[in-house]
Amino acid sequence: MITEQERKLRNLQIVAEHHIAAGGKGTAVAVEETPSAGSTIKKWGALGIPLIFLFGKLKWIAVIFKLTKLSTLATMFVAIWVYAQLWGAPFAIGFVLLIYIHEMGHAVVMNRLGIKAGAPIFIPFVGAIIAMKELPRNAYNESLIAAGGPILGTIGATVCLLVGWQMDSQFFYALASVGFMLNLFNMLPISPLDGGRMTGVISQKIKIVGLIVGGFIFYKMGSPILLIILIFGVISLFKKDVMPEDYYNVPLGQKRLIGVLYFFMIFFMTAGMWLADQPLKHLV
Repeated sequence: MITEQERKLRNLQIVAEHHIAAGGKGTAVAVEETPSAGSTIKKWGALGIPLIFLFGKLKWIAVIFKLTKLSTLATMFVAIWVYAQLWGAPFAIGFVLLIYIHEMGHAVVMNRLGIKAGAPIFIPFVGAIIAMKELPRNAYNESLIAAGGPILGTIGATVCLLVGWQMDSQFFYALASVGFMLNLFNMLPISPLDGGRMTGVISQKIKIVGLIVGGFIFYKMGSPILLIILIFGVISLFKKDVMPEDYYNVPLGQKRLIGVLYFFMIFFMTAGMWLADQPLKHLV
């Protein structure tokens, strides 16, 4: 009898294999040269609303292109090639783009806060990293930077979910499911994951809870990547904090804001992953 996690991974693999067998063909959509907002919603249905919102934020797109360097593109292609050996090129491209969107969420927030950021570097089976070239002013700003990745990553997964619903596409449902799962995993309150950096402003003791939860997940899944993260998480608990004394001294209102945002994001990602999984359940 297979576990729920094994069933989920098998479903995603079946969808990827089916897309390869079909030749990656999709339905062509005619687009007017100068569509209005109303015509976009009419043409794309529910998907038109997030598209209008995203294209309205052109400053974000400018920041994303500015931070995309040759090293990013090179490591992206390597990651796509590696994942393509498992799932085929179309799914690998979608998967890597979702990781890229997540990392750009961090970059956008750093740019807004005036913090210099390095170009994202992709590491197959690990994900991607984007370095801060200077420290945030306080733990609240660090929390905002940490939240930026999962927020934009979840928006990307939500767009995939809406496309899957609009086109009745198992391929996009599978991408949405993976996207939500990746961002939800990153919300574990363990350093160096986004959840650990995000909840640091509330209390450092939350990381102990994260290690317990992460340990249980490792017991169920046996993921070597998670084991490495857990080891780093344990080390961070005993590592001397080199931050300034007032780094964690932030107003209670900001702590509450991050707490509400953190749990809302977990709820939204969980609900999104559940919705994306429903059309895939019959595959296994």
